[in-house]
Amino acid sequence: MNIYSRLAELQARGESAAVCTVTQTSGSVPRRAGSKMLVFPDGRIEGSVGGGEMEARVIAEALVALKDGQPRLLEYSLSDPARGDPGICGGTMEVFVEPVQPQQTLLIIGAGHVGRAVAQLAEILGYRVLLSDDRPEMCTPEAVPHAKAFYPVPMKELPDNLDINAQTYIVLTTRNAEIDIKGLPALLDSPAAYVGVIGSKRRWAEARKQMEKAGVAKKKLDKVTSPMGLELNAETPEEIALSIMSEIVMIRRGGDGKKMSK
Repeated sequence: MNIYSRLAELQARGESAAVCTVTQTSGSVPRRAGSKMLVFPDGRIEGSVGGGEMEARVIAEALVALKDGQPRLLEYSLSDPARGDPGICGGTMEVFVEPVQPQQTLLIIGAGHVGRAVAQLAEILGYRVLLSDDRPEMCTPEAVPHAKAFYPVPMKELPDNLDINAQTYIVLTTRNAEIDIKGLPALLDSPAAYVGVIGSKRRWAEARKQMEKAGVAKKKLDKVTSPMGLELNAETPEEIALSIMSEIVMIRRGGDGKKMSK
């Protein structure tokens, strides 16, 4: 396995994996420094760092790393299982676990004025931009050149057409609440990092009421941010796009949206 080629494939497909590398060893150990293993979010592996209980522990740590995004250096003594060691070879090992996440993805649903402005700004900010609109003539590279992929399908069909993962931010810049009511519930089981809906508080309150009446759980609807964006008193599509992307960057980076000056 060429691990670097494999990682390039995963990145191209927008998928994640944790790279586990044996960085240091001493004494009798199952694998030497430089041995590598990939761990995927579903627990599958490619390669090996030694097998057995020690490898099982590395896999468990790698899965946690994929969730929290933090690398970790693991140290194992392979001497005495009675005291909790994961082996009896007699040596020691260090394994570095590095989560490799795909490029942050912005899924824009609605290719109107605001949707197009959001696509342009998101591309500048380094997001992989996906566009969906149920009007095929508006969901094209000619109409929105800043998007990388296009899904001219009803919103409720999107989970069947693309992978929505924890690095996906979903922005609904739709033209009316009826579209949200029909399509949004299908997105609420996804692990998306953010789901925002454009419009006034009144529009969202009515849409939420209709979805609750249709049986959508309140807990799922609580995942939605609406109105989305930071309060900038924005008016133009470009200003509204700035408001929306400012909130997404704030959430992604752990900011608070407050002025930095006093």
